[in-house]
Amino acid sequence: MSCLILIGMMGAGKTTVGKELARRRKLRFADCDHEIVARTGVTIPTIFEIEGEAGFRRRETQMMDELTLEPDIVIATGGGVVIAPENRALMRERGVVVYLNVPPQILYERTRHDRNRPLLQVENPRQRIDELYRQRDPLYREVAHIIVDGGRTNPGTMVRLIEDALKKREQSTCRP
Repeated sequence: MSCLILIGMMGAGKTTVGKELARRRKLRFADCDHEIVARTGVTIPTIFEIEGEAGFRRRETQMMDELTLEPDIVIATGGGVVIAPENRALMRERGVVVYLNVPPQILYERTRHDRNRPLLQVENPRQRIDELYRQRDPLYREVAHIIVDGGRTNPGTMVRLIEDALKKREQSTCRP
């Protein structure tokens, strides 16, 4: 398996879990959003301000296209990566996609003080998370090869759940 792709809502733990998963499997780790920031030299909120969400999504698709071609990598995606059909196809074809499914209330608790999340800079961020979850959950499920339910689970436990699911997946695909 050359490419592991973590998807899920903002605050699901994709970066934290991804770093640990990459460390344990001795793979490179890349956070799609961090790669975009490194390449552009500006923050995600600045990209949203200048180019709008559509401009950011174009950059995200370009970055996903590049990252998913790398061998032996764990990729943490942005929460909205699944919006674009081309991203869903790209991820499903080029890697094993793991959906970190975390309930909206916990996502809110984790993200409520974070000012680097442009989509949450609204009057009612809790309501916004609920809306985004309702819109995106079916898309995450559509593209995921593996779904791991999280929440109050610590990152180490999440990594073990992913590794167990990967092992089962590998065993079932290797049988004659």
